[in-house]
Amino acid sequence: MTTVKLSALSPGQSGVITALHAEDELYHRLAAMGFRIGKRVQILRLGRFSGPLHLRIGTTDLMLRRDDANKIDVKAG
Repeated sequence: MTTVKLSALSPGQSGVITALHAEDELYHRLAAMGFRIGKRVQILRLGRFSGPLHLRIGTTDLMLRRDDANKIDVKAG
């Protein structure tokens, strides 16, 4: 398994969150949505034209901007 940015995953792929590289405000917002180290996240769909990512963490589906997804490292696989 290799560590990549969350935004590098394709639909259907999943990974385990290994790091959040965000400022305090964004870090707390991501944590409130369920983005925590050790959690598995799956990519469901990618928005067109660099749009948002449709993700699933546990049983929760959510949308995340690509800029924010670039600040999350995951261990793909």
